[in-house]
Amino acid sequence: MQLENIKKLQDLDVKGKTVLVRVDYNVPLKDGKVDNNKRIVASEKTVKYLLDNNCKVVLMSHLGRPKGKVASEFSLAPVATEVANVFGVKVHFASDCIGEPAAKTIAEAKNGEIVLLENLRFHPEEEKNDETFAAQLAKNGEVFVQEAFGTVHRAHASTSAVTKFLNGGIGYLVQKEVQFLGDALAKPNRPFAAIIGGAKVSDKIMVLNTLLSKVNVLVIGGGMAYTFLKAQGYTTGKSLLEEDKVEEANKILATAKEKGVEILLPVDHVCSTEFSNESPVMTTENANIPEGQMGLDIGPKTIALFDKKLLECKTIFWNGPVGVFEMSNFEKGSFAIASSMVEATKLGATTIIGGGDSLNVLKKAKIKTDLLSHCSTGGGASMEFVEGKELPGLTALAK
Repeated sequence: MQLENIKKLQDLDVKGKTVLVRVDYNVPLKDGKVDNNKRIVASEKTVKYLLDNNCKVVLMSHLGRPKGKVASEFSLAPVATEVANVFGVKVHFASDCIGEPAAKTIAEAKNGEIVLLENLRFHPEEEKNDETFAAQLAKNGEVFVQEAFGTVHRAHASTSAVTKFLNGGIGYLVQKEVQFLGDALAKPNRPFAAIIGGAKVSDKIMVLNTLLSKVNVLVIGGGMAYTFLKAQGYTTGKSLLEEDKVEEANKILATAKEKGVEILLPVDHVCSTEFSNESPVMTTENANIPEGQMGLDIGPKTIALFDKKLLECKTIFWNGPVGVFEMSNFEKGSFAIASSMVEATKLGATTIIGGGDSLNVLKKAKIKTDLLSHCSTGGGASMEFVEGKELPGLTALAK
């Protein structure tokens, strides 16, 4: 994804204007309050830049999946309170994102203040990328800023069609995301390692194939590792296995060999007879998993092997846990990967996390995100970026 044709916020004429900003404030709510404000804080640099330029800042976002209908539990009203806390300015909340409620609230707000519009997804037209709806959204500002990296892989009215009616560019958060992910893929310091975890090979085939032409080391963990181990002739017990993807795993292993990419798979496992934290746990001697057992985490030998290799690398990209970290018996492997990433950062490596579950590992392990070079807010968007797919929310701005 080239950024040359996309304007950046700092290139736009925004002084004293009403600026419509697509943010990703899809935040968790608890008892009617924001439970985690990280996504709001992530937009701070862009919002403060606009406030400093005496703009009237109009923020639009989705929250949850209300399926095109008004549902009070998905209202952004509680988010408005947190936005005021974070930015320390008056925040006006509009009871709709289009029409009279939006226009009236924006007219009442002063420059240097914020307007938060109600949930975009209360309208079915949002997810259909409807142009008539996008034209109504565009009436809420004079300039458009894309600051929601987490939704740029979706062709929705607020990310794509709106750009037909308003000129705009990308905010600081999106710039940072694209720069970190883009540089890591285009010109990484080597050796470059990618750690790909998660349950299914089928979910990660595209990304694995893309990474094979970029990385020096590919570390595979999580449920999908068992399909690769099966392809290599190991026994996998009753572990998660995609029989129909064993051939695909073989192809990936062959391509890696051809390209000189080192593939690391688990050499031992933490297993149990049931997918449960209450069942007895055993650690295997080697990569074979006995009959009746299922692999639920990487074992101590694998942790040591992965750690040694990662600390030799200068760029590391991690997506997906290497075990069922939600259960305390099977969290050690993913926690160890997180610790290795922190150590590698201290040694001068560029470390990038792309994907929600890996961020949840950090949270559970109580590791601060600022101990790594970059933690992507993108989830699906970061993976599609890595796969080299077109991201509608960015290509729409490339004029």
